[in-house]
Amino acid sequence: MFKSLIFTLLIYFLLGSTVFACGHPPHTIVRDDFKKIYDQYKVEGAFVLYNPHKGEYVIYNQKLVNQSFIPASTFKICNSLIGLETRVIEDENFIIKWDSILRQYPKWNTDQNLETAFKNSTVWYYQELARRVGGDKMKYWLDKCKYGNSDTSGGIDKFWLTGGLRISPLEQISFLQQLHDNQLPFSQHSMDIVKNIMIMKDTLNYTLRAKSGWGEQGKTNIGWYIGYLEHKGEVYYFANCIQSLDIEPANFLNARLNIVFQILENLKLIDDKELFLFN
Repeated sequence: MFKSLIFTLLIYFLLGSTVFACGHPPHTIVRDDFKKIYDQYKVEGAFVLYNPHKGEYVIYNQKLVNQSFIPASTFKICNSLIGLETRVIEDENFIIKWDSILRQYPKWNTDQNLETAFKNSTVWYYQELARRVGGDKMKYWLDKCKYGNSDTSGGIDKFWLTGGLRISPLEQISFLQQLHDNQLPFSQHSMDIVKNIMIMKDTLNYTLRAKSGWGEQGKTNIGWYIGYLEHKGEVYYFANCIQSLDIEPANFLNARLNIVFQILENLKLIDDKELFLFN
C-alpha cells in the first residue's frame, strides 16, 4: 500500500498538470501478469499505458517506469519538431541528399525526406538534421520542451544514440500527451506535420501513431516502442522499454513492437483481426 502511494505521488510530480486532464487524480493498475509476455521474448522491460479520459495508468514493472534510458530513435519525434521549428526543414517533403555511403539497411541508401526518414528510421538523415540545427539551438529547444534530462553531451549527431540524453517511460508518456494536446512549445504547423508522419496504422477502428528505437546503454541493449492509440473516441498513450544483455537481433527488434501489440490485445483495445505481429 505504501509503495503504491509513493508511486502515485511520483506520477504527480513527474507529469504535473497533464495527469489531471480528466479532472481527477489518476488511478494505477499494476499488471504483474504481463511478465509472461516479456519472458516470451527473453527480455526485461517496463510498460506504461495512460488513458486520460479515465485518469488511469496500466503499469508493468513499477521499478523501471521512472528509470531513465537512452531514447535512441524515439528522439526522432522531438528532432523532427526542432528541425521544423528552426526552419532547417520546411515540411515532411524536405529532401536531404544521400551521401552515397552504403549502410546496413538498403532503404537508407537513397535520398530521403522527413517522412521517409521517419518511417525508415534513417539515422544519417536525422544526424544531418541535428548538425544543421546546431548545438546551441538544439540545447535551447530540449530545455524549452523539457525533453528528458535535456543532455546533449556526446556530440550534436550522437547525443541521443550514444551520448548523455536520457528519458524514462513516464516522461515519454508526458511528452506524447503534450504533443497530442498541442501543449508543446512548437507551432501548430510543426506539431501537425509530426503527428502525421507518426501514423503507423490507420483503420476504421483505430489510428496508431508510434516510433521505435534501439540503442545501447553501457553493455545493455535498450529497445523502445512508444506512441498513442486513438480508439473509439479515446486516446491511449503507451511506452514500452525493453532491455537485454544477450540478444538475437531479429527477436529483440520484433519484441519491442510485438509486446505492445499483445498487451493492447490483452486490454481489448485491438482485436485479432487488426493485430499485426512482426515476424
